[in-house]
This record gives sequence, structure tokens and C-alpha cells, in this order.
Amino acid sequence: MKFTFYHNNINVKDLDASLDFYEKALGLKVVKEKHADDGSFELRFLSDAVTPHTLELTWLRDMDRPYDLGDNEFHLAVQTDDFDASLALHKEMNCVVFENPKMGVYFIADPDGYWTEIVKKKDN
Repeated sequence: MKFTFYHNNINVKDLDASLDFYEKALGLKVVKEKHADDGSFELRFLSDAVTPHTLELTWLRDMDRPYDLGDNEFHLAVQTDDFDASLALHKEMNCVVFENPKMGVYFIADPDGYWTEIVKKKDN
């Protein structure tokens, strides 16, 4: 038996704001979507166009408050081939929430407060 990563899911309060954020901040594009027949939810699957892994954004019509992220210890991680340009973009977007220059990483937060770790791509 073998398992492979397929997608990660996060629930979002404002789907349009989240779609804009992930496209601008990480270059992710919608590759698949699903709408509930009764309008109760919408799903958008975002891709980096390189790996088969996707990020699923779930919007729930009846959610009337921000999501409780607890201690927010969960995060996504992406690699970038231009760390300095990425950091400059994310600082311009005012979404950098933590930097660790010694480790060569930083974190950004999306409109719902989910964190993504940005890592400099290493040559293999």
C-alpha cells in the first residue's frame, strides 16, 4: 500500500479575497472548482502548475464569523527560486508575519490568518 499527497484544504471566509491573495502572493491558479447545488458551499482547487499537489479553498455560505485557528501551528510551506524578490513582494503586500533570517525562512498570513512558510529553494 502506498499513499501520496493529493491536496490540503483550508476553509476561508471571503473566497474572492483568498483567491486574490494566493494568486498574487504565490502565483497559484484555480484548476478545478465545485459548487453545491443548493449554494451552501464552493470549492476551489489551486495549483502551482509544477507539482500535482493542490490547495483546496472551501467557502461555506453559512459561516458567519472568522475561523478559529487555535494556536495556528499548522502551516503550508512552499519553495521559491528568488527568495529576496519573494520577500520584497510579501513585504509590499504587508502579509509577512514572521522572519527567521538565520534559518532562511519567513512566514506570510492569508486573509483568514493561515500561515505559509517561504523557503529558499535548495539546489539538489
